[in-house]
Amino acid sequence: MSRTSRPLEGKRVIVTGAGGFIGSRLCERLIESGALVRAYVHYNARGSWGWLDESPAASEMEVILGDVRDVESIDQAISGTEIVFHLAALIGIPYSYRAPRSYVHTNVEGTLNVLQAARNHAVQRVIHTSTSEVYGTAQYVPIDEVHPLQGQSPYAASKIGADKLAESFHLSFDLPVVTVRPFNTYGPRQSMRAILPTIVAQCLSADTLKLGNLTPVRDLNYVDDTADGFVAAALADDEALGCTINLGTGRGVSIGDLAKTVMAKVGRQIDLVQDEQRMRPSGSEVERLIADNALAEQLLKWHPRVPLEDGVDRTIDWVKKHLKEYRTNRYTV
Repeated sequence: MSRTSRPLEGKRVIVTGAGGFIGSRLCERLIESGALVRAYVHYNARGSWGWLDESPAASEMEVILGDVRDVESIDQAISGTEIVFHLAALIGIPYSYRAPRSYVHTNVEGTLNVLQAARNHAVQRVIHTSTSEVYGTAQYVPIDEVHPLQGQSPYAASKIGADKLAESFHLSFDLPVVTVRPFNTYGPRQSMRAILPTIVAQCLSADTLKLGNLTPVRDLNYVDDTADGFVAAALADDEALGCTINLGTGRGVSIGDLAKTVMAKVGRQIDLVQDEQRMRPSGSEVERLIADNALAEQLLKWHPRVPLEDGVDRTIDWVKKHLKEYRTNRYTV
């Protein structure tokens, strides 16, 4: 898809989780694609729109504050839309060990509410968001969409439940659902719950780089490419309905090597320390995630455009400008 085209001209769409890292960028891409965007942002006492507060495109959207856990709220928000992009979720893996029930409420029950509302209002398509974490440690690489699922964290288990609900609504009620399964998205606006901003922020400002396990391998996909995958899923032929589709690069990098890359790019060699509190529980660490993206190429005509080296440079530049917003002196769960 050309980033200058407007293939969704006049389409009424809603994005849940619109204030988040990926959701805010997706809203901007949808505006660029000509869509009429309703941005559904998690209600909060400050009235913040999340990252949309800083988006130059925010004035071109209808922003609604609500909570996917509330049936009436999400039903009203989806009413009158044609395409639903469901991204709202609790995503922090470490916090899921502390509060697993909250992940069920938001990720499973919230997804059920979205699917029910989409069915009630006969939307044309639902783009449901999965995660590569549902695969657990790879039994083979690259990982295709038939790879077995394994809930190695409460977060992963909640997303497996959400994915299966989406599948069931397609098979049981013929709801037009496409599930996209992003691998590790990174880029500007990402918090220190994710590995790359954690590395970058510490390399820019600290004397020690504190990380957890250094050996896991991740497939890092730049946020613009991930957003384009969502748009492509909305535009895909009906052949994609009911399918789950990986969005990844097919290239893996270890956490340790990623840290070395960032240090070289910022021009600082600092001590790297493995911090025990950043380690996942025994048996829970996902060691390898590398995508097979052939189905995305086939059904969505999608492939990643931004090389890892360029994406890391863009992320470093963004973190430099927003460094005061990162708490590098503490571990963000």
